[in-house]
Amino acid sequence: MRDAIHRHIQSQKDTVITLQRELISRNAVGPDSGGPGESEKAEYLTAYLEKMGITNIRRMNAVDTRVPSGVRPNLAAVIPGKNPDVTLWIIGHMDVVPAGDPALWSADPFTLRVDGDTLTGRGVEDNHQGMVSALLLAGALSELKIEPPINLGMLFVADEETGNTLGIRHVLDNHGDLFGSEDFFLVPDSGNAEGDEVEIAEKGLLWLKITVKGRQCHASRPAQGTNSLLAASDLILGLRSLYDRFDAHDALFTPPYSTFESTKKEANVENINTIPGRDVFYLDCRVLPQYELDEVINAVMDSALTVRDRYGVTVEVETVQREQGGVPTPADSPVVKNLQTAIRETLHVEPRLVGIGGGTVANLLRQKGYHAVVWSRIMHNAHQPDEQGSISFTLGDAQIFASVLFS
Repeated sequence: MRDAIHRHIQSQKDTVITLQRELISRNAVGPDSGGPGESEKAEYLTAYLEKMGITNIRRMNAVDTRVPSGVRPNLAAVIPGKNPDVTLWIIGHMDVVPAGDPALWSADPFTLRVDGDTLTGRGVEDNHQGMVSALLLAGALSELKIEPPINLGMLFVADEETGNTLGIRHVLDNHGDLFGSEDFFLVPDSGNAEGDEVEIAEKGLLWLKITVKGRQCHASRPAQGTNSLLAASDLILGLRSLYDRFDAHDALFTPPYSTFESTKKEANVENINTIPGRDVFYLDCRVLPQYELDEVINAVMDSALTVRDRYGVTVEVETVQREQGGVPTPADSPVVKNLQTAIRETLHVEPRLVGIGGGTVANLLRQKGYHAVVWSRIMHNAHQPDEQGSISFTLGDAQIFASVLFS
C-alpha cells in the first residue's frame, strides 16, 4: 500500500508545477508589508481540496480590516482514517514575504519559472513546497481510494511571516477543538538539502526597540546638551553582558547558546555638527527555552537604568515581538521516531535532532503541549530574490510524509 502511494506521488511532477504556478500567481503578502493577504490563495486551495473529494474542510477566519477581504483565512482539511481519534497534521503557511527590489529578480517574482528540477518564484520554498507535498499525499489517498490508519490533517495558516497572531495563534486560541490530545504535528518549514535535520526545539524570540532620549545641542557646546548617541553606544556595549548572565549551553542548537545582538539603528540628526537628543536601536534576542523572556527584559532594564543614571538620559524599552520557547518535543515521541525511520529508509541518511534560532508555527504548538516536529528538504533561499525550490524535493518529501502517516 505504501509502495503504491510512493509510486503515485513520484508520477506527479506536472501536478507540482501546476500547483506552484497557481499558488505563486496569487499574491499572499500580508498587510504589514502592503499586501492583500491570503484570501485569494485560500479560495484556490479550498476549490482544489473540494475537487479532490475532501468534504471535511473548515475555514477559520481572523478579522483584519487592513485587507480587501476583511479577513485572514486559516484552512483545515481532514481525510478520515481507520482510527478517527488521532490525526497527523501537516501545517504550512499561505502568506509570503514581499518580493523586494524587482531589479534583483531575473523575471516577474509572481510568475513561475521552470528549469529542469528547479522552480523559481516568490514562495516556491517558503512555504509552497510544504503545502504542495501535503496535497500530493492527499491526492494519492484520494485517487487510490486508500484509507490511512489515522486521520490525515492539512492546515494552511495565515500571518506566519509577521507574528502568527492571525494565523496559528488564532486557531489555537479560538478553535482549539480542532486538535486532539493525541495528535501529532509535522511542519515542513525548515531543514536542509540533505534531509538529515529533524527540528524538535526552538529558541525563544525577543525583539526590543530601545529609545534613548537626551538633549540636542550644537556640537561645539556639548555641555549644553546630553548626547543620546553616546549613551546609546554605552548601552549597546553594556548589553553584551547578557551573554554572561544567560550563559547556558545546549548542544541541540547552533549556536549552542542564547544570542543577544544589537541590529537596526534608526537615523538621528542629519548634520555632523549637532549632538543628537534621540537615538533608537533594536536588540534581537534568541533565547534558550529554559530561560523566561521576562528575565531577559528585566536584565535589559537593569542595564538601561545604569546608563540612565550615568548620563542623565531617559531610556524606553519597547517589546516589538516576543515568543517564549516551548518545551522541546521529546526525542522518543512517535512523530519523531517515525519521521527518523522514514528518513533512513527513503533517503539513506542518519537523521540528527536539532534546535533552531528561527521561529516556526511548531513553537506555538509546543507551548500548548503538542508534539511538533519540523522537517523538509530545502535549498535555503527563502526571502531571497529568485527564490528557488525543487520538484524532486517536493515529491520526495510527500513520500516521507506518507511513510510517517502509515508507520
